[in-house]
Order: sequence, then C-alpha cells, then structure tokens
Amino acid sequence: MSALSSEGTTGKLGTSSPVETLPGDEDSRRLRLLTLSLLALGLGIVTGLGAVLFRDLIGLLHNLFFNGTFVVAYDANVFTAPSRWGPFVILAPVIGAVVVTFLVSNFAPEAKGHGVPEVMDAIYYKEGKIRPIVALVKSLASAVAIGSGSSVGREGPIIQIGSALGSTLGQMISMPVGQRIALVASGAGAGIAATFNTPIGGVMFAIELMMPEVSVSTFLPVAIATGAATFVGRWFFGQLPAFLVPPLQALPADTNAIMLLVLYAALGGLVGVAAAGFIRGLHLAEDWFDKIPGRYTRHVIGMLTLGVLMYVLFVTLGQYYVDGVGYATIESILTGQMSIGWLLVLLFVCKAAATSISLGGGSSGGIFSPSLFMGAALGGGFASLLQAIGVPVPVSVPAFAMVGMGAMVGGGTGAVMTAVTMTFEMTRQYDIVMPMILAVAASVGVRRLLSRENIYTLKLVRRGRAIPKALHANMFLVRHAREVMDADIMVLSAERGFDDFLREHEAESRLRHVVVTRGDQIFGVLRVNTGLRRGLEGAHTGVTLGDIATRDFTIVGEDTVVSDVIERIWRRNAFMAVVVTGHGIPRAGDVIGVVTREHVANSVAEGVRIYSR
Repeated sequence: MSALSSEGTTGKLGTSSPVETLPGDEDSRRLRLLTLSLLALGLGIVTGLGAVLFRDLIGLLHNLFFNGTFVVAYDANVFTAPSRWGPFVILAPVIGAVVVTFLVSNFAPEAKGHGVPEVMDAIYYKEGKIRPIVALVKSLASAVAIGSGSSVGREGPIIQIGSALGSTLGQMISMPVGQRIALVASGAGAGIAATFNTPIGGVMFAIELMMPEVSVSTFLPVAIATGAATFVGRWFFGQLPAFLVPPLQALPADTNAIMLLVLYAALGGLVGVAAAGFIRGLHLAEDWFDKIPGRYTRHVIGMLTLGVLMYVLFVTLGQYYVDGVGYATIESILTGQMSIGWLLVLLFVCKAAATSISLGGGSSGGIFSPSLFMGAALGGGFASLLQAIGVPVPVSVPAFAMVGMGAMVGGGTGAVMTAVTMTFEMTRQYDIVMPMILAVAASVGVRRLLSRENIYTLKLVRRGRAIPKALHANMFLVRHAREVMDADIMVLSAERGFDDFLREHEAESRLRHVVVTRGDQIFGVLRVNTGLRRGLEGAHTGVTLGDIATRDFTIVGEDTVVSDVIERIWRRNAFMAVVVTGHGIPRAGDVIGVVTREHVANSVAEGVRIYSR
C-alpha cells in the first residue's frame, strides 16, 4: 500500500501530511484495547456478583411470599413445597404485582417486560446509553415478580442489569460509542453466562443479539467479561450444570439414526409453529391488557388470573408448575420423572398462557426460561406420542425434551447458535448437539414463515424501531479505491473560466466531476451539472473554476482500501476523495479518479444486495 494510503493527504492543506485528529473526533477518546479489556474484566466480576445477589434476592422473596420465612436458601430446580397460606397463595402474585408496578411506574419504565428489547433499542438507537437506575429497579422489580410467582425467567433481568452496568461504565469514562456498545454487550453476555453457568452461550448471545459489529476489539471484551462472570458464578454456585441429566443416547450409531433425525426435524418444525404462536400470543396479551385502564388494575388482574391457574394446577396435579422460572419441571422432564404425554402438553399450554398473562399484564422478567420450559414440555410430549403409536425406533423422552428446549429458544429468539450452545452447556449432553442443530434450523425456518420477527424484534418493530436481521461483512469495503472510483473525470486549471467550461460541454446534460489544479498542485474539486448552460444562455458570470472549487476534499492512494477511504472522508467531512497514483507527494498529473459519497452509498448497497431477500 502506498504512503498515501497509510498516511493520507488533506486537500485543505494542499500538502502531504499525516491525517490529524480533528477536535471532538471520537478517535481522541478511543481507549486502548488493553484498557477496554480491563474494564470488561471488572464489569464481568461486578455482573457475576450481581447475578449472585439477584438469585439470593429471588430466593428470599420466594420464601417470604410462599411461606412467610426470611430465608435466602432456594433451589429453583426443586418443586415449591405447599404454601402455608393455602388457597390464599393466589394473592402472592397479586401483592407482587402492586410492588412491581410501583417500582416500574415511578422509577424506571424500561424495567417493565423481558428486558432484552430495551437493551437492543439502547444499542441501535440510543448510542448504548441506559440509565444507571435501570439496573437497580430491574433487580428489585424482577426479583419481586419471580419471587411472588410471576411466570417469567431470571435471565432477561440479569441481561438488562449487566447491560445497564456496562452502559453506566461507558458513560462514566469518556469513550467512543462503539466501545460503549461493546461494554453493553459484554454486560449482557456476562449476565446470562453467570445465571446459567454457560460461558460459551453467553458469548454467543452477545454476538447474535447485542453486537452490531464483531471484531477482535469488540469480541475480546465480551469474552473477558463473560469468562469473569462465569468464574464468579461458579465460585458461589459450584461447577455443576444448570440441569443434572443422567447420560443418555440421543442418536444411536445404527440404521435407526436416520429415522430419528427425521423425527427430530419434525419436532423442530412443530416447535417452530409453537414459537410463532407464542410470539403472537404474547403480543396479543399485551394489546388486550393495554385496553384495561390503569397500570395497577391491569397488572393485578393478570396476576390474579395467574394465581388462580397456579393453585388449580396444585389442587388437581399436586404442583404449582407455572410459578416462577419453572426449572423444577424442566429437571423432572429431563430426568425422566415426567413422561405422560397429555400432562406435558397441558403444561406447555399452561406455561404459554401464564407467561403471556404475566408479561402482558406488566410483569418484569425474561422469556428464556419459559421458552426452555415450553420446549421441554412439547418435546417430551412429542416423544411420548411417538412411543404411544409405536414407532419402530428407540425414542427417548429426555432427549426429545432437550432438543425441544433448544428449538423453542432458537425459534422464539432467533439466536440459533445461542440455543444450541446453551442447551448443551446447561445439560452437558454432547450427543444431543447434532439432533439439536437440525431441530433448531427447522424451528427457525418454520417460525420465519409464520412470523418474520422474533420475540425480541417484534416488540421493537411495533414501536417503529427496525433491528437488523443479520450481520453483513460488506465485501465492497475490502476493495481498493481504484476499483470503485469514477475514472471519467476532468482535471482542469483553476484559472479556467466557468462560462467557457459550460459552453464546451453544452451538448451534455449530466454531472461531471472536476479536479481543479493550480500549477502542479491539487487545489479543489467540483461537481458540475453541465445542463446548467441551458439556463445561463447569454449570461456571463466571470468566475473561474478556482473561485467556485471546494477545498473539502481528501487525497487517497489508488491502493487504499475502501473502508479507509470512507473513514477519511468522514473524518475530514470531505466532499469527495481524489484518487492518485504513485508514492510521493501527489501532483496534478497523478490524479486518476474520484470517490464520492454517492459512490460509497451505491457500492455498499451493491454489497448488501448479494444477501438480500
């Protein structure tokens, strides 16, 4: 690459010189990667501790609401014991609703709902800025909601909490927007990793849903924060996976494997339909509850309905089932203790309804855990049906339940890599990976046919906030300036009369790019509509090209990568970039073309078009 491409030349100075940092330029605030990584390390530790405190707070409130005891110890993987309040346990979610509504209404409206859409909105539309109070209010509101029985998950809150901490750190310390967003994504990945003991899944979640750009400078902070949070979580919770599952053989190494793969794919398609139904049902519930006047009224009605459903299940089936995160039910299905088909299908329907009612009414919590619950119930019910009809292959209810978990998460959230890696990490069952990849792919495909938006983006789209569906590495950006420049230009002297120029080109009617020179130096640039002559017939302006040439240009070498050309145009707020050949001080005779902002826009669009729908 030429010296020009590595240093650059500014047309405003007219000489070859290193690109200077303009006042207020974000580069003046850019942190070194080492500094950013150290900040991410601290963020990961704090987020991990936050996850520990958050879980303890949930345990304390759960014991208080259900048993009236001030005890922190609480194992979500064990079914809740019968409440000492008897049928009055129905009021526990109602009391929680009043507290949650008070916190959300008075301190942080962003804390309502499942949290992830609010983080995505902050990343794409608010320069990664999240109010610091959101972390505190989200912690309290979600802990109260989950502890009192609301049918939501704890991963959404800790994602929003970690993101708020990362955003606060990024606002306290002066840094570019991109680095602040990297810290927001780091907090999100750290939160979910500490909650589920899933470091790889935490990184994948941040990459798939939180990061507009993936590179070493953004990936490294995420990886460090996630690793640190996982270490802190394991320090307090131990090394065991989220669900203790006995060894199983999901896919035997014989001819039955082909038939089983077909069945797993069929399950994926079924779960895709269920995911689309859950997405639509959740937003229908939100719309329905919004018609009820009064925040407290609609939330109390929703939680009273949930409380009744919870108690009816307890009276008829012996467990509350749909209260809280629902890990006990998932554990029971994965260990083979629950395998009755009709019961699993019933629990799927009840959990979908309970979660929609909870979030629709105004609760605060995530949808990840409910998705795991619904996927396990639907997958286990599907396997039970296959056993009942006598399919000629060995069908494992726990294996199909695991695959259903991944398929439901992937189909509902659109985070396919996260779904596969996290389900594997939560169960440590490697044999399930191949069937799960197939089922997740089928689930996402079917869900996209029925609902283009996932459960996160639909909420934002309804607000008029479009979110990218994919990350594009625009191949145009790695081309050289000589490959994208407009070579059909004119190099003219600054003393040339403007009237004479128009008269010579009066037969044309198009835009012409002109590089204006003075002596042997590049003086300025022009973009002229040669059709102007028709409106200036008989007029004499008396101006020269030098009089009207703009000095807002930059000079780049022909080997300069287009991404660098774009950055230089932006840095200098230049009108266009003049492309020159050679390695020395640029002269008028070295000009071979120009790159304008319009060229950049058209070429970027051409690059995106390769992957357009």
